[in-house]
Amino acid sequence: MKIIISGGGTGGHVFPAISIADSLKARYPDVEILFVGAENRIEMHCVPDAGYRIIGLPIVGFNRKNLFQNIPIFWKLFNSLSLAYRIINNFQPDIAIGMGGYASGPILQVAVRKGIPVLLQEQNSYAGITNRLLAKKATRVCVAYNGMEKFFLKEKIALTGNPVRQDLVFTEEKKREGYIYFGLNPKKKTVLVIGGSLGAKTINESILSSIEIIEKSDFQLIWQAGLPLFSLIHTLPSNIYFTEFISRMDLAYSVADLVVSRAGAGSISELCLLGRPAILVPSPNVAENHQERNAEILAKEGAAVMIVDREAIKKLIPKVLELIRNENSLRLLSENILKMVLPNSANKIVDEIVKILKRENKLD
Repeated sequence: MKIIISGGGTGGHVFPAISIADSLKARYPDVEILFVGAENRIEMHCVPDAGYRIIGLPIVGFNRKNLFQNIPIFWKLFNSLSLAYRIINNFQPDIAIGMGGYASGPILQVAVRKGIPVLLQEQNSYAGITNRLLAKKATRVCVAYNGMEKFFLKEKIALTGNPVRQDLVFTEEKKREGYIYFGLNPKKKTVLVIGGSLGAKTINESILSSIEIIEKSDFQLIWQAGLPLFSLIHTLPSNIYFTEFISRMDLAYSVADLVVSRAGAGSISELCLLGRPAILVPSPNVAENHQERNAEILAKEGAAVMIVDREAIKKLIPKVLELIRNENSLRLLSENILKMVLPNSANKIVDEIVKILKRENKLD
């Protein structure tokens, strides 16, 4: 059995893809899996680190704000399609899995043209343009939210949820290890701020403008600020653990009493799985404003607090102070976000892959 998994550009696409690959390997140890992503993006080091082979395409995303800057992109798209044909012809996959994002487009287009079954995984509540364009030709579309019939044919949809990294699962031992790892006080509440590999500009500015307030507060902060800001700041109060990137997210989540995060599908799925109270600040710089739509669904269910990006500098730290001092509010947020989780998502997606392959007589 040979399977191509295509997609990437952000960790939100890559880590669920690796989870699916791990579940496939656990069930079928002899399966051959090839990842295809975008050159110079996060998947090009995360996927090999997870033990899988990957080929990068010279593709980049479209600039929706300045259309003239897209002219060179068409040449990259042509080259990516040519390389995608060579990859498909050489690897001969039984099925192609698309994780969304521009990196998945060329491989899936070629797979469709060659009659190879395609399974799409849509992580957001508002479907991305690549998946919307490919959905008519796809065999199955795995989604994480109800109501996705407005984007995809009802008969093609499987409600599976979003796969998450299984190493994140909480244990008391991890919590103890986490306090030591980050040099934190186990007797104090901990706020975890996740800004992504490049940092979240507005979230970072909110914290920077409130350093004195945080220093005098009764909680401690793990602040993952991204490389641009990390390289500029050298001195901070002792109750702030400041870092460019968190390699042990399992330990960070284990000690977090409250999480501040963007509202990407991957982050939300992790928060749901772990039941972590959260303040979501959706990024305004994403396609179709999908992060705000993701966050609104949780906020309406009382499963998270949403603060829009333009109001974050004014409202974020006051809301952090309000919640971290209110045990009942934290407990209620935790209870409600746990209700949103769809467990065993990676295995459910593997089930759908197996059904397709059996229907195609490619698996006994």
